Amino acid sequence: MVGGGSSNSDISLPGIFASSAFAACFAEICTIPLDTAKVRLQIQKKAVAGDGVALPKYRGMLGTVGTIAKEEGLSALWKGIVPGLHRQCLYGGLRIGLYEPVKNLYVGENFVGDVPLMKKILAGLTTGALAIAVANPTDLVKVRLQAEGKLAPGIPRRYNGALNAYSTIVRQEGVRALWTGLGPNVARNAIINAAELASYDQVKETILKIPGFTDNVFTHLLSGLGAGFVAVCVGSPVDVVKSRMMGDSTYKNTLDCFVKTLKNDGPFAFYKGFIPNFGRLGSWNVIMFLTLEQAKKFVKSIESA
Repeated sequence: MVGGGSSNSDISLPGIFASSAFAACFAEICTIPLDTAKVRLQIQKKAVAGDGVALPKYRGMLGTVGTIAKEEGLSALWKGIVPGLHRQCLYGGLRIGLYEPVKNLYVGENFVGDVPLMKKILAGLTTGALAIAVANPTDLVKVRLQAEGKLAPGIPRRYNGALNAYSTIVRQEGVRALWTGLGPNVARNAIINAAELASYDQVKETILKIPGFTDNVFTHLLSGLGAGFVAVCVGSPVDVVKSRMMGDSTYKNTLDCFVKTLKNDGPFAFYKGFIPNFGRLGSWNVIMFLTLEQAKKFVKSIESA
């Protein structure tokens, strides 16, 4: 189970939320350079030079990381970390913290035995959608900051930082603009959350039935990798649409962005940044779930003292 099965009942809801928010923030700090590379690859469009097509500026995960570091400095790889942490406190805390209570709600109070996979998926969809509806402004600001590359001399940056970005967006585009891309973002995060949490839950449950395996770090590591891979395979297309909509305000709606991306860049555009996305989500899930399991043990020891 996420967080170690029955031990969740021994931890208070605030304890679960705090553990989840801490684990999500720690994973974010460790992996945001890969996320920045992923966003740049996703929003990169085909550049036409004369009669031919110019070579893309960003090529591959490590190439993109290297290009950003060389042109903009190492700190540029952590662009968006402040709203990223805002996002993880809200989104990570809510989606992970509420997963077990919502799952228990769906199966009923007196349920005994293994929770059906469909109920796990339903719980993940529910908490993912609810959490991102609250945290969408933090996601928007994070993507806007990450999307801005090296500027020509004399051209000022759109935003001086996270707080400036929130206020500038509200001033120039209105409060509703903070929920730009909410449709694809809810779709993406509900789907990815269900893929991550349900697959982690399912993989861990399956591994623990194999003789010789116990609820230890190695089991958490394997479960986290499985969760990351499933999440990227399922969520990549909606992730690309979300990044493009948030980084470029010219798209009318989700469908318009999907159709234009398909028409202009082809179907493989929806899996742009797949390797950095898996590198990011795979490592993110491993770090987050390992940290979460330990954080919950720590909270349990404090609360039961």
